[in-house]
Amino acid sequence: MPIDPKDVRRLRAETGAGVMDCKRALEEAGGDLDRAKETLRQRGLASAAKRAEREAREGVVEAYIHAGGRVGALVELSSETDFVARNPEFRELARNIAMQVAAMSPQVVSEDELGPEDRARLVKEHGDEKRALESAVLLRQPYIKDNSRTIADLVTALAATTGENVRVRRFARFQLGESA
Repeated sequence: MPIDPKDVRRLRAETGAGVMDCKRALEEAGGDLDRAKETLRQRGLASAAKRAEREAREGVVEAYIHAGGRVGALVELSSETDFVARNPEFRELARNIAMQVAAMSPQVVSEDELGPEDRARLVKEHGDEKRALESAVLLRQPYIKDNSRTIADLVTALAATTGENVRVRRFARFQLGESA
């Protein structure tokens, strides 16, 4: 089945994947754009997982100050190269994560940072483990602009698009009148 170049361009614009990857995904999906997107997403997740162990020493520190100046957050988002870190989508993700931190006040970046006592305390406070982790762990939180995706989903999607390991290294949240 011949693939329309317009469909390849559209899929590329929507996913950020390479031209040949888009063409192959469309061929495998029989021209169905939604199935082709899912194929590319699965491939991106697989390749992002392979890159997760590579060192990410470049990146940005992005700030978000909420209207009124009473709440703010800093986020360090890392990548493997400064080329990716200068990318507007990378900086936008860092800013959106800083906004998430300001709004949702997570305690840690990943659940690996929670000790058994912390986990038990959170479960006791929230009633069940899933809600406890969504409350305390940044990467597990539903994204405030789109509850169907988590922060981890956003980071993984950018890693798949850029072809590099992308990770949230750390964050800090400040609220007027609160002490550290």
